[in-house]
Amino acid sequence: MLKNDFIWQTEQFADIRILRYRIEGFENLSLSQKIFAWHLYQAALTGRDINIDQNYKYNILIRKCLEAIVLHYRGKRNTEPWNQFIIYVKKFWFSNGIHNHNSMDKLVPEFKESYFKKLFFDIYEEKLPLDVGQTQNELYKFIKDQIFNPEVAPKRLLQDEGADHIIGSACNFYENLTQSEVEAFYASKIDSDDATPVSHGLNSKLIKKDGVIKELVYKSDGMYGKVIRKIVILLEHAHKYAETELQRQSIQKLIEFYETGSLKAFDEYSVLWVQDTEPVIDFVNGFIEVYGDPMGFHGSWQSVVSIRDEEATTRFQKISQLASWFEKNSPIDEKFKREDAKGVSYKVIQVITESGDCSPTSPIGVNLPNADWIRATHGSKSVSLGNIEDAYENASKSTGSIEEFYLPEQQQRIRDFGPLASKLHTALHEVIGHGSGKLADGVATPKESLKSYSNTIEEARADLVALYYILDPELIKQGLVPGDEVGKAEYDSFMLNSMMRQLVRVEPGQQLEESHARNRQLIALWAFEKGKQKNVVEQLMIDGKTFFKVNDYQALRIIFGELLREIQRIKSEGDYEAAKAIVENYGVKIDPKLHIEVIERWKKLNIASFAGFINPKLEAVIFEGKIQDVVVKYPDDFTSQMLYYAENYSFLPTVW
Repeated sequence: MLKNDFIWQTEQFADIRILRYRIEGFENLSLSQKIFAWHLYQAALTGRDINIDQNYKYNILIRKCLEAIVLHYRGKRNTEPWNQFIIYVKKFWFSNGIHNHNSMDKLVPEFKESYFKKLFFDIYEEKLPLDVGQTQNELYKFIKDQIFNPEVAPKRLLQDEGADHIIGSACNFYENLTQSEVEAFYASKIDSDDATPVSHGLNSKLIKKDGVIKELVYKSDGMYGKVIRKIVILLEHAHKYAETELQRQSIQKLIEFYETGSLKAFDEYSVLWVQDTEPVIDFVNGFIEVYGDPMGFHGSWQSVVSIRDEEATTRFQKISQLASWFEKNSPIDEKFKREDAKGVSYKVIQVITESGDCSPTSPIGVNLPNADWIRATHGSKSVSLGNIEDAYENASKSTGSIEEFYLPEQQQRIRDFGPLASKLHTALHEVIGHGSGKLADGVATPKESLKSYSNTIEEARADLVALYYILDPELIKQGLVPGDEVGKAEYDSFMLNSMMRQLVRVEPGQQLEESHARNRQLIALWAFEKGKQKNVVEQLMIDGKTFFKVNDYQALRIIFGELLREIQRIKSEGDYEAAKAIVENYGVKIDPKLHIEVIERWKKLNIASFAGFINPKLEAVIFEGKIQDVVVKYPDDFTSQMLYYAENYSFLPTVW
């Protein structure tokens, strides 16, 4: 299939559109590399249910019930209530559970409870497809309350100021605990004098039973053991085909981590992994990001398997080579700069598959590992997900959004330079942003010092680094951009998206919950207010529509630098009160009038607010018991892929 003939978007429902992405270059891999990728692909899909269970304790049970109805309902399927039911199921798949992936609020079904009862008892009439030790009526009542009762698990992640973030969050990282108990538990474990601290809580669930608090560790003979043992077997198969000795060592150390649950082993794996920059095929598999935990301790399970995009990597590799220059010329306080910013590697990748916390929704850039001491001592790997960015771009052409939200003088600049500006922002954000700066001596890790605000502060810091440097003349000198129009396009886009366009993802009357959304509004609103007296950024009303116009790009860059200096100080000093003030004042609340306007304008374009992906499928060609080749197929139906995954990669018990 020619690239121009590739179908990028397959369907749209509710506020969601489903996209596909291509894997360029897979057919050129050696057989050994293809087999290596095949085992990693299987390991990625094997772990997907872990994240669904982490999101909410009863997600697996609810999903199996919903999928049983989709597969076995014997009634009419061409009715409006059925269509409403199917949309709910798709939203569940998209969000990996009963809570919206962005707002964290429980999904609201449009079909009636009476209709769900009809569906349920149609397939559960004779016997229970689920072995849960309950009668039909007991199971129905339980599932019904999970879906329809607004008081049951109303929010997956609660971060409201003044609330108990543990009691108010439905995520499955804690049980029978309060926020103060969690804080006290981990405070007792943390040694502030340890220069190489492990990430306490990263691979565990914290529970209180009979008055005793303990961690249930995720490992091969612990929590999620059945799934982890299968992942280990697949990693052992992959180990035989590793491309370098360092990669073999890192896989072996990852296996040790999964088998023992040792956080020290995970750090040792991370050090090996970050040093291994040669292989064409790379992967992430484990408990990584802590955005799903209101306290920022417990990692959500995820996996990404990828191929290095040689051409695109070469094009942007200068960014990592200039890491020391960026650090030296940063506007942050000298005492918070890293003395040696080497070790920050960068590459553009072609994603082969994603799973867990990375799928169906996908990041466009990643910087790992997350431990600050490893970043400072050993560096980090920064990657841009090139084919994911390409899919977004190709699926969004000719939508009319540029004409609707940008001023006439901005529109051509966005068309000409917007795609490059976006890719460059991602690279600067991941490579320099997350890879720069350091904590002051004796300051605890951000998740300890800044608590629920740590993720927003870190993302704001990385975005501000990208914004500050994307208009720097050095980028032109180094040949990374053809001129300052690229930086101007990014400033136009960032201010518009942060002040307006991202609001389409939030229901009227709600506030911003997701850390990236909070960080973007924090930056844009702070900069807008800071430059108001000199009219640096102007808010215009034309024919009843709001627009934002940057009048002085260099002045805005200086403002971004000033905010970067303060955000770095907050992180480096662990200033909780300052973090709380700046996030709550600028990153949370939404202008209700502007919110309604943006939603109404967006609806007229008929563009879904969110996008997720159908993954390519790897198929092994086997002859006489041996893999002779691995080929890529491109499924085009979201429902079919979700049901295929459920049939072939569901290894967790129905109720934990």
